[in-house]
Amino acid sequence: MSTYFSEKTFRFLRALARHNERVWFHAHKHDYEAHVRDPLQRLVTDLQPDLAEVSLHFRADPRTVGGSLYRIQRDTRFANDKRPYKTWQGARLFHARRRELASPLYYLHIEPGGCFVGAGIWRPESPTLRRIRQFIVDNPAGWKAAAHAPAFRRRYALDDEDILVRPPRGFPADFAFIDDLRHRSFVAWRALDDATVTGPKLRQVLAKDLRELAPFVDYLCAALDLEF
Repeated sequence: MSTYFSEKTFRFLRALARHNERVWFHAHKHDYEAHVRDPLQRLVTDLQPDLAEVSLHFRADPRTVGGSLYRIQRDTRFANDKRPYKTWQGARLFHARRRELASPLYYLHIEPGGCFVGAGIWRPESPTLRRIRQFIVDNPAGWKAAAHAPAFRRRYALDDEDILVRPPRGFPADFAFIDDLRHRSFVAWRALDDATVTGPKLRQVLAKDLRELAPFVDYLCAALDLEF
């Protein structure tokens, strides 16, 4: 068993939150690479066989550009918030056909006091969102098994930060999971405490999450005619 992150990871991210400016970041870029980026690259690399056991259609790609790692730089072109850097680091394990079709993914978020792991599809465009909703209506038993199994819900929550006030139009009001159709994102997630993230069992913990989130991801793939 190997550790990836350490208290130095969180120390850097907390400092970046206080000094979110390019001059400071470039002066401390080595710390970012040594304690945040490089450990995440190693973790993504080590998760490749664990992911392959779950699905041969998802990829754990350690490249810093075009791979699993999200850029630490923020896109500020159309944002009121002009701070240049994110104060967290994220990585996605994505579907092989992600450039062809909207697709679900696995996600790992590293942030002091706010780490989490999850999977799903976040804020898809309207045609994709309606397709998923219709698939849930047409396949309610599968949705119940994938998203509402008692063991699954004890471990994961469905993201409810972005939901409609009322159910979307065109769907039966008496549908058993009508409240689920209010979601604009279909994401299941759970928090990771900092001790787990810096501990020696992180890979094993995440491998278990890949397996346990698989039925949820599989269902979303089916909704979008994607292989799993």
